[in-house]
Amino acid sequence: MKFPRFPHVRFAKFALIAIACLNFAGLTGYLSPALAPVVTAATQPQAIPSDIPKSGDCDLDWIIFRAGERQGVDPRLIHAVIKQESQYKSDATSQVGAQGLMQLMPATAKRFHCDDVSDRACNIEAGTQYLGWLLKRFEGNVQLALAAYNAGEGSVAKYQGIPPYDETQNYVRKIVGNYGKTYHPVLSPDDAKVAFDLDSTVDSTAGE
Repeated sequence: MKFPRFPHVRFAKFALIAIACLNFAGLTGYLSPALAPVVTAATQPQAIPSDIPKSGDCDLDWIIFRAGERQGVDPRLIHAVIKQESQYKSDATSQVGAQGLMQLMPATAKRFHCDDVSDRACNIEAGTQYLGWLLKRFEGNVQLALAAYNAGEGSVAKYQGIPPYDETQNYVRKIVGNYGKTYHPVLSPDDAKVAFDLDSTVDSTAGE
């Protein structure tokens, strides 16, 4: 006796096979990463804006840039201060005991939580914090902030301006000449990032 054929039975069999294959394909991402499709995101390195000075040491330039971002201080000013203070020499010392890239006195380093002035990142972070604090105190007046950085806050208060010391006056003149500005707005880090154009740009030549 022959039984009638039912086309839908054959279709159901193939449908079950197809569903099983789809389920297996969906599980390959979990069962075997080698079998899963590989998706790669195209990433490119970032670069410090080209108008910010360079020290000749890429890692140091990024330390300066990031410190400026965090503290709301223009990295261009930080570079000008470091160049005048130490010529980018992390082991620089002065006769009065100032140390490191930003020539921190022991009391200043302690005040801004730098336990190791020979550590470049620590030195720059503390020095940038101090510079930002002075800019805030003197309402963005770069000359007075620099004078206080060099001769002390008390001296600026005593003379109600840049103290009549040749060293301090030359110091202020050289840094302002390199920085090119006598006013630095006191801003939050987010606002400073916009004001000082600190958005990192893509550098297609990086890594070459």
